[in-house]
Amino acid sequence: MTLSSIIWTVVKILIVVGFIVNLSAILTWMERRQSAMMQDRVGPNRAEITVFGYKIRLFGLLYPIADAVKMFTKEDFIPPNADKVLHSLAPMLSLFPPLVVLGVVPFTDTLCLDNLHEVVQKNGVVASNWHFFSSWIEQPSCSLPGAKNFIDGCCVIGCQTAGVVHQPWAEHFGTCPANVAPGMIGAIHMQVIDFNPGVLYVFALAGMGIVGASIAGWSSDNKFSLMGGLRAASQLVSYEVAMGLSIVGAIMVYGTIRLDEMTRWQGDHVWGVFVQPLAFILFLTAAIAETKRAPFDLPEGESEIVAGYLVEYSGMKFGMFYMGEFIEIATSSALLVAIFLGGYNMPFLHRDGITIAVGDAVVWKQHIPHILVILMQAGAFFGKIFVLCWFQMFVRWTLPRFRYDQLMKLGWRMLLPAALANIFLTGVILIAFDRTGTEFQERMGVVGDFVNLATAIAITFVQLWIVIGFFGSTQPAIRRNAFNKRARSAGEIVEKALAS
Repeated sequence: MTLSSIIWTVVKILIVVGFIVNLSAILTWMERRQSAMMQDRVGPNRAEITVFGYKIRLFGLLYPIADAVKMFTKEDFIPPNADKVLHSLAPMLSLFPPLVVLGVVPFTDTLCLDNLHEVVQKNGVVASNWHFFSSWIEQPSCSLPGAKNFIDGCCVIGCQTAGVVHQPWAEHFGTCPANVAPGMIGAIHMQVIDFNPGVLYVFALAGMGIVGASIAGWSSDNKFSLMGGLRAASQLVSYEVAMGLSIVGAIMVYGTIRLDEMTRWQGDHVWGVFVQPLAFILFLTAAIAETKRAPFDLPEGESEIVAGYLVEYSGMKFGMFYMGEFIEIATSSALLVAIFLGGYNMPFLHRDGITIAVGDAVVWKQHIPHILVILMQAGAFFGKIFVLCWFQMFVRWTLPRFRYDQLMKLGWRMLLPAALANIFLTGVILIAFDRTGTEFQERMGVVGDFVNLATAIAITFVQLWIVIGFFGSTQPAIRRNAFNKRARSAGEIVEKALAS
């Protein structure tokens, strides 16, 4: 392993861990804000800092900092008869797995370091020396002797634009042009760990969360903690079975257990949610249950067992459990995005730019430099994660807590049989599809193009709806500001009364 590859590995670790850890902090604020909006409350607005006599609140975004200060400064209490080693080890075992699971999740396509300013085509590089307001948006011309029409990003014989010598072919995903400049690494796979186990690695490490919760309950020398640990162990085991079986159908369709290859298959065809809709619903349900949050928060049911396996934890040890739950939300969302929602892919965004095509008809094509394509893919991947995190927050503040018998019935009598049925139906459909002719498969490819078109339209509509809803009407903001003003006035009255 060279020094450059070590540096790039560290950079990728910092990108993934930095995003997930900071997102988990933002999610603590987001949960307060979203629950307040759903329940018509003010929400987080009291944490503030004073700078030159001005009080700065930043819409409550200072709450994660206040939480961190509180966790670090509170007393670290350990029960006298507790197992001190295991009591201290349990929070680490709960925080570690969701972080390292993200090592095999790709967040962009392969990065070609030697071609950042060029347009990396499906079969080669067609433009170089790119800069803003330049002619990189123009189609290259086929000016070589005997060259045929310009087809799919390159001439039949070769491409030539402004005397540029074009490099050897590069596939649509995963590789870079063959010749690399001296001193350059060439292709950088944008995932921390690039190895074959893929999904097996994910489930092997995800199972360690059971150990953390069980040890926390057993080592605390408290009957409520022990009951919470037992509940957590049985719940996580039950829903991991359903979660693992739910993606078997997706593995059968993609033909691989590597998450990067799953993502590339979706880029070449359609998102996995359209070919495995039942598997997506099953995986999402099991993933929410794995986070141990409402409506699946039985291990921490305060109305029954105080706080479950968290009863005897305080200070930063409790903070590690608390942060681990939000990191699990982000990790499960990343897995859902990679397996079912196209990963870093967006409809009609290809390696060489944007190509809107249905069948053989190309509606619009725009070349984009490689570095911009990579940035757009990263934005799409992290944006999808944020949307799924928001959806899980929405579920958490919408549904009431299940009874324990309902929890077990849902996992073993509903999700598990549905996952097995999905495997059987997927196998039957794949066998039938393989026996169809080429013409039928080409028609299904056209159907996939229409699905991508509908997806692109839906994404554009939702984005416009959010922008219009945020900036289009001032009445909700006026009512909210008036409500916040009354709340601040009431708070000042209480403070003055306490001071007097």
